[in-house]
Amino acid sequence: MGGCGSESNAMTKPNPKGEVWIFAEQEDGKLSDVPRELLSKGRELADQLNVKLGCVLLGDKVASLADELIARGADVVYLAEHERLEHYQTNPYSRALCELVAEHEPQIVLFGATSLGRDLAPRCASTLRCGLTADCTDLQIGDHEDKRTEQVFRNLLYQIRPAFGGNIIATIVNTHRWPQMATVREGVMPMAELNGRHKGTTVRAKLDVKPEELALRLIDHHRQPKKVNLKASRIIVSGGAGVGSRDNFKLIWDLAGALGAAAAGSRAAVDSGFIDHDHQVGQTGTTVRPALYIAVGISGAVQHRAGMQESGKIVAINKDPEAPILQIAHYGIVGDLNEVVPRMIKAIRARV
Repeated sequence: MGGCGSESNAMTKPNPKGEVWIFAEQEDGKLSDVPRELLSKGRELADQLNVKLGCVLLGDKVASLADELIARGADVVYLAEHERLEHYQTNPYSRALCELVAEHEPQIVLFGATSLGRDLAPRCASTLRCGLTADCTDLQIGDHEDKRTEQVFRNLLYQIRPAFGGNIIATIVNTHRWPQMATVREGVMPMAELNGRHKGTTVRAKLDVKPEELALRLIDHHRQPKKVNLKASRIIVSGGAGVGSRDNFKLIWDLAGALGAAAAGSRAAVDSGFIDHDHQVGQTGTTVRPALYIAVGISGAVQHRAGMQESGKIVAINKDPEAPILQIAHYGIVGDLNEVVPRMIKAIRARV
């Protein structure tokens, strides 16, 4: 693999036969949920374009992860292993990925909008001189006509994301400078299912990582696990600014406890100190799709709705009959949460 750091490595002529790629994020030799989610959408995009779906897997002693990526839909896994890739650092990871892009010319490269993806994707886009859309909530394939030149571009990646504080949904396309790159929010795509019958290949890439490429020397690391796994919760009780105080947020915890649910909060509740950020649902928090979502004292700003509107059933409790959350709720209760929630808890406990 040769050097990668000049504008000449950009794909100034789009390659419509190029593959769709997923960056297979892993830490400590374990895949995160993000590539599992991206593989479902990546498979859909690749099938629409009639091209292969590829994954880029970087690390040390991570070859065994390729089997899962293939079982979840990847046709090709591009594997680069080196002892100096054991822990993520921007320089060697971005160089490895850029060199693979320059060599194989994919037309689409997708990353998770995680702390790692948000660091790696912009560095690669800058090196490759191509566009990057951050925090997408949907991806589609479609055509685009340039109104100035009347030129029509076929089968572009529609990169869809909230914009202007979530007040509009923007669709962004890259017409000339490829690959088309995007980071995708966690939880917005369903996880790809395992299929042991799916066949794929692993392509090993040689990468020489020099010590001077490592800007930091890792002496020790400690990972703080999240306090709650909202994405895996079938029932979520979420409180907003309307709950009023951290003390009053006990109602949310009590209702969640009665239902065997996870407690969550809107950004307004988190910013007010009612609940920790790990529990935040919404555009800047976690995207969830539980079987039941109970929104208590949440007005329903578009930023929050973006993170929970695909829930199976939505129950909203709000004293404002005009609250936007009631427009998307399957069941709405207009009333004072301090009266409604205790009655709900009493009724639920009476049935146990």
